[in-house]
Amino acid sequence: MTRGVRGATTAIHNEEKEIVDRTRILVEEMIEKNSIDASAVSHVFISVTRDLNATFPAKALREISGWKHVPVMCMAEIDVPNGLAKCIRIMMVTNTDVAQTEIVHVFQNEAIKLRPDLIKDDTE
Repeated sequence: MTRGVRGATTAIHNEEKEIVDRTRILVEEMIEKNSIDASAVSHVFISVTRDLNATFPAKALREISGWKHVPVMCMAEIDVPNGLAKCIRIMMVTNTDVAQTEIVHVFQNEAIKLRPDLIKDDTE
């Protein structure tokens, strides 16, 4: 079965280092919380709001050991009025036996506002 694992974070500045660092930290937590192995990942989509254009956040995955061959695509998020600014969103598609309800979606920084209903604490 393939499952989508969602993640989102925000940056403070439109700067390459910050975008890559925030993306890497997010992806690493998604991997850890869901015990994801790169060989099981079909692909990763990363969207960014239009105010983050200093670099491709996909560069972050190339910094993670074993992720060199995972297909990653970056794209612009829909520019919704009053939407969350400087936001990086990830949809990682992986093969897993984990039930849909057991997937741990990860939201960091200001992005915790996006889906508070999906945030699981460590006690659940």
